[in-house]
Amino acid sequence: MAKKRSARQAARKVKDKWKSKQWYTIRAPAIFNEAEIGETLADEADKLEGRVAEATLQDVTGDFSKQHVKCNFRIRGTRGTDAVTTFDGHDLTSDYVRRLVRRSHAKIDVVHDVTTTDGFTVRLKPMIVSERRAQNTQEAEMRKRARAVCEEEGKVSFNDLTLKILEGDIAKKIYEECRLLLPLKRVEVRKTEVIGEPEDAPEALDVFAPPPEEEEEEEEEEERADAEDDEEADEAEDLEEEEAEDVLEEEDADEPAEEEEPAEAEDEGEPDEDEDIAEDVSAELQG
Repeated sequence: MAKKRSARQAARKVKDKWKSKQWYTIRAPAIFNEAEIGETLADEADKLEGRVAEATLQDVTGDFSKQHVKCNFRIRGTRGTDAVTTFDGHDLTSDYVRRLVRRSHAKIDVVHDVTTTDGFTVRLKPMIVSERRAQNTQEAEMRKRARAVCEEEGKVSFNDLTLKILEGDIAKKIYEECRLLLPLKRVEVRKTEVIGEPEDAPEALDVFAPPPEEEEEEEEEEERADAEDDEEADEAEDLEEEEAEDVLEEEDADEPAEEEEPAEAEDEGEPDEDEDIAEDVSAELQG
């Protein structure tokens, strides 16, 4: 009986642990518009830190042509029920690499570490596939040129370097530098790894900042509040002007109306024309 009770109690404890866990939505970094990668469970938010989530670039950007690119995102913490991440490297699927390399082709692998301007150390592994077999001197020269391109392109911030890698800008420049040595079929950055980062990496990348949509909403609310304040001020000014006009009209109504001045009488010294004519007629009759 005691064993059965202990088993039941253990089962209840396990169920209680699952009930205490909460679902968190894993979000991509801000440079990928914080797209939803997946979901994960945790009973405490601190336990999520350090977990790595994998997703294809198609899932993040919606571009079907990037389904062969696998990206790793490391969880840095939580923001509400969202688990925020940073880019932690990428890799190409093995079947995609095998399709590129055929018989009588050469695959030249390059490994080079670059340090970004904000203190991240990233290991780049470009891959050069030629149309025919290459000589040792040609391979050495192409590796040299590829490392020079990686070093030059790495003098940017970590986010800019990530976009250059995933959008193919570095691969295009390596292709342009090496295609004169040997006809090339394809150039890809096959793999990247973040092997070093500064102590304040989350702060440097600003991973806990609110998403752009929330910032826009806050700005819109501030603009609405300013507009409402302006409208209230305009209404108050209009009311003051109307009150001032009403006061002036009341004062004008209280003042007595001015009497009209009588028309100026005509000069009495000047006789009328009719009287002059009558006097002349009477004088003639008497004469």
